[in-house]
Amino acid sequence: SMISIISVSGGELVEFTGDALLAVFSKTERNDDTARAVRAGLRMQRAMKEFAEIETPSGIVNLKMRIGIHSGRFLTADIGTPRRMEHVLLGKDVQQAKLAESNGQNERVNLSNKAYEQVKDKFRFEDGKEGYHLVVDDLTDAQLGEYELTPLRRRMASNIVIEKDKNIVLQQIVSLLDDIEPIASFIPDPILSLLVESAADRRIPPDFPEPTIMFIQFVGLPESADRALPGEERKLALSFSRAFSLINAAVEARGGVLKKVTYHLSGSDIVVYFGVPNAHTNNEMRAAAAAIAIREIVQNIKAPSIGTIQSEVYCQIGINVGPAFVAEIGEPRGRREYNVLGDTVNTAARLMNYAEKNQIIVSEKVKQAIEAKYECKSLGEVSLKGKKSAMVLYELTQPKEKK
Repeated sequence: SMISIISVSGGELVEFTGDALLAVFSKTERNDDTARAVRAGLRMQRAMKEFAEIETPSGIVNLKMRIGIHSGRFLTADIGTPRRMEHVLLGKDVQQAKLAESNGQNERVNLSNKAYEQVKDKFRFEDGKEGYHLVVDDLTDAQLGEYELTPLRRRMASNIVIEKDKNIVLQQIVSLLDDIEPIASFIPDPILSLLVESAADRRIPPDFPEPTIMFIQFVGLPESADRALPGEERKLALSFSRAFSLINAAVEARGGVLKKVTYHLSGSDIVVYFGVPNAHTNNEMRAAAAAIAIREIVQNIKAPSIGTIQSEVYCQIGINVGPAFVAEIGEPRGRREYNVLGDTVNTAARLMNYAEKNQIIVSEKVKQAIEAKYECKSLGEVSLKGKKSAMVLYELTQPKEKK
């Protein structure tokens, strides 16, 4: 429902993680991008009322949503190799949009000062936290409408037409494959294989495995985007692309899947799965080996000078293992994403946030699975944000010396 609303409101979904969406509303000749974003946000909040209470075997689950809006400029880049690519957004204005969300309120649409200045005469507002403004939804259904009238983007007509000549049909199919093949590089191979296998059903069946989840926060290069002088954007993108390619190679070599790169408040977050969609018996060991390799890769990166400044590049890594819900989320015949969801994933992200520069933090369950081959230093009980009770954490330092 949310994806559909973004689409009919003139937005483009650019990030889709387990519990968050990032959409871009591009400027048009009408200069109404922020207003379209606000109307989309109001439509989404109204639509959420349908999902306010969901019955489950464990009882009623209450769902609520915060929406944040900011206006600004950012750098986009397609990074990686022809075999594995990622589309990334870089720059402080992306962070400001996510800050607007985190500083907002459930069931409300929250605007930064910059976004507010562009639409303050078009909607009614009340003060939110300092520097933010909450939209008052006092519009009638007719005033808000269900969609935006935006200029249509021309789509290439389909090459497949009624044709009796087999050679021409074959040429058309080959031509279509040539167009589609580059898109496939944005999907990890194991997930692409799943999509092919389930093409007839148009959905990947849900599952409840126990994967090992690794989160990597990559800091230094992404933040350079705001300092880039004219002509330096390419240099930054190439450096980020090389780093991503090396990290992905380290993950794939150990049977993992690098799922996504997202830009958060303090760097780019990279999520890696071990055990889904392909199962292994030693996922924790594989994750530990990958983490050590990735830390070494990051430590050896020579950051380019951007805006006359050479950034310090480092990483923070968190690893956790446990039950998760794996499913394809989204529209059956539209935009959808293969996702791993659950507390196991959220905890791995918390471990990453707790880690210091070039530090690898693992949960007790991961430590127990890898301690035969890796040195793990106890950090004692630690209270993490969003966790009801303290957790015993460990720092993965290095492989044990072979005797």
